[in-house]
Amino acid sequence: MKHLYLPSPFELSTKGKTLRHWKLTASSSGLKRLQLLEEAGEDSPELYDFMREAREQLQAYFAGRLKNFDLPLDWSEATDFYRAVWTELMNIPYGHTASYLEIARRIGKPKAVRAVGQANRRNPLPIIVPCHRVIATSGELHGFYYGLDMKRQLLALENPKSYGEQTRLEFT
Repeated sequence: MKHLYLPSPFELSTKGKTLRHWKLTASSSGLKRLQLLEEAGEDSPELYDFMREAREQLQAYFAGRLKNFDLPLDWSEATDFYRAVWTELMNIPYGHTASYLEIARRIGKPKAVRAVGQANRRNPLPIIVPCHRVIATSGELHGFYYGLDMKRQLLALENPKSYGEQTRLEFT
């Protein structure tokens, strides 16, 4: 596994810690995990080319210049169900949302709404696999690993008319 760190345009305070650095983990097959941490570590000495591309795409996304990520993903340890859900999440257009029920129906499992929620919660690549675009059938914001404030900020970045103005974010 190789690691790449980059500063986050978001800060998340939780349990007395301020999380402000993204850590991207990859295998030779693709990206495996994106997580928000308190401190950055050191990048792996030799990065895969697609990791550098991931950094550029994340920066472009936060600046409002990128709507769709095009990166290799390594879901080799995921179940078929999780892969189906995560693939469907990537079909939700930038600036739009879908309900947990809609996702369940689209993958042919209309009664698996709670399981879709669990797949979202276990999404190892938030933002790249846009689980923040999934909302309750009522239109309310529910569940995001990094909290509803960050979910709201991501939705506002993509669709300011529906979720309020959000300044384009830059990595510091």
